[in-house]
Amino acid sequence: MGLTFVLDGEGRPVYSVSYAGRPVVLPSRLGFVLSADSSFFTGFVLRGQERRVVDTVWRPVWGEVAAIRDHYEELTVHLERMGRWLDIVFRVFADGVGFRYVFPKQAGLRYFVVGDELTEFRMAGDHKTFWIPGDYDTNEYPYTTSSLSSVDNAALVAASTAIAVRVAPDRYAVQTPLMMKSADGLYLNIHEAALVGYPAMQLHVDHASLTLRASLVPDCVGNKAYLHAPFATPWRTIIVSDKAADILASKMILNLNEPSKLASTDWIHPMKFCGVWWEMQTGKGTWSYSDYPDSVDARGQLIPSGRHSANTANVKRYIDFAAANHLGGVLVEGWNVGWEDWFGNWKENVFDFVTPYPDFDVREVTAYAASKGVAMIMHNETSGSATNYERQMDTAFRFMKGWGYGAVKTGYVGRIIPRGEHHDGQWMAEHYVRVASIAAAYHIMLDAHEPVRPTGLQRTYPNWLACEAARGNEYNAFSDGNAPEHETILPFTRLMGGPMDYTPGIFRLRGYSTVAGRQVHTTLAKQLALYVTLYSPLQMAADLPENYAAHMDAFQFIRDVPVDWDDTKILEAEPGDYVTIARKEKGAANWFLGAITDENARTVDVPLAFLEPGRKYKATIYKDGVGADWKTNPEAYAIETMTVDSKGRLRVQLAPGGGAAVSIRPL
Repeated sequence: MGLTFVLDGEGRPVYSVSYAGRPVVLPSRLGFVLSADSSFFTGFVLRGQERRVVDTVWRPVWGEVAAIRDHYEELTVHLERMGRWLDIVFRVFADGVGFRYVFPKQAGLRYFVVGDELTEFRMAGDHKTFWIPGDYDTNEYPYTTSSLSSVDNAALVAASTAIAVRVAPDRYAVQTPLMMKSADGLYLNIHEAALVGYPAMQLHVDHASLTLRASLVPDCVGNKAYLHAPFATPWRTIIVSDKAADILASKMILNLNEPSKLASTDWIHPMKFCGVWWEMQTGKGTWSYSDYPDSVDARGQLIPSGRHSANTANVKRYIDFAAANHLGGVLVEGWNVGWEDWFGNWKENVFDFVTPYPDFDVREVTAYAASKGVAMIMHNETSGSATNYERQMDTAFRFMKGWGYGAVKTGYVGRIIPRGEHHDGQWMAEHYVRVASIAAAYHIMLDAHEPVRPTGLQRTYPNWLACEAARGNEYNAFSDGNAPEHETILPFTRLMGGPMDYTPGIFRLRGYSTVAGRQVHTTLAKQLALYVTLYSPLQMAADLPENYAAHMDAFQFIRDVPVDWDDTKILEAEPGDYVTIARKEKGAANWFLGAITDENARTVDVPLAFLEPGRKYKATIYKDGVGADWKTNPEAYAIETMTVDSKGRLRVQLAPGGGAAVSIRPL
């Protein structure tokens, strides 16, 4: 990687990036518009610089690999403009460049407001781009593949009526992580790392100059950030390679985050889990106890609808299933009062996070789960009312600890309260970090849904196991679904920032909905492969127990596949087309492989050189069956076994929209 930094003739900071002598980012400007200085982007003087080289290794609490090398050359430039100071810190890695702004402590700039960040990424060509709209409140759009100069999100935003809240005022804005491929075969990814105390960065696309300009999510009065020096912004990241697999293997974003802030981490346990969630998504049951908030009897008590999924008997059924199939936990959504009037009302005080519905006996469920060795996972839906959750967070976490809940799934469906704030603005970015920090104080693991997309903060808060922050498997339940290529794009986009709770493992791929033609847009074998290709230390067996019962031979892979790893090999990858990944189980010699494709059938043919030389292994291959097709025959699969070693290759045919999952165990 090559980095050049200069001050131009007007005293504007300008940088450029190259890879193996090839231009990646052409000379691009940096700077700010501040409330205290509207021209804090020009007239700078270079007052000093420092360089250093860092080469260390650290071990994550959990992750895709057991150890991570952090090797970079750092350049810090000290800039001064009319008595006000700005530092820019660049770190150059083998696979990319990260840079951030630092406002040092200074007399001339103490408390100030950011009106705009003027960071630019001027691309060297009209690249093939994988993008979703730059929306202030959601990341749950399907991906569009187009040239950079063709980006226009207006039609997609207007058509995406299945998304609860959409605010995308700039039709030429896109979200990060943004994945691109140049005509001459360079792969580029632009994102950010360590988003703390600052709004999320989106990118405005200037079609004429092929320049991406930072577009920060504003607050309710149009300001971008309220800062107090000293302050360091998140890192802006550019990952580059001539091999797509190298993009997925990069640990640069993690390396740009701070080390763990937790005093102890022995209470953090990645796990697989199940729960009543898919019942509600497919209409078999409901989150709410009653049909309407005013459906009450003469005593003022809610009248039960008879369709409430989070009832004691039903939850015990899932606990039995988890215990029988080596699933560590059970998630129960809809257990607490308030669901009758939560959606779309912009109401502040909906949930109290401690009061169960009459048919959910917390004591009985807790005791039963404990007797089966199953952990219960709490659910805290906020309905977007972050103010209400902030007031009750300690109460909610004390309730969890009192009843033995060691993990929580949070949700933020709806418009944000404080009213006028956005999911991806500064206020909410700070809120999500506060939740992770306070949860850690109670030794509670966190899975956040509808948050700002992740930026590697799982290194700093390793109890923050997963996020949603993208279009998950659930969209196959209540909308037109996810295109077969969707899961081949996600590793290059959303997952660059951190693990995703995608909720894989759907086995009944048609006939689960009353809507004609609705189906999951994968094969059954691909649903198994997603446990490997879409990384998360928190993986759900998302389907109903009765749907697994018909395919227990295939379900064996879900029973076996780990969620924590010692090593990961990206065997082949192309965004939008295919991904094949092998991972080594944490603390064991077992390997697991996942391969997925888009709507096109293809043959996987990969070497097994990652296996230990001289050792024989039993490979159990879960693959698409004869005639399998995501659209016409999605549930056809076959299972075969063979003996393999490091000198061999694995060759498997993938159906359209299909996949393969392989467990490889030493003999």
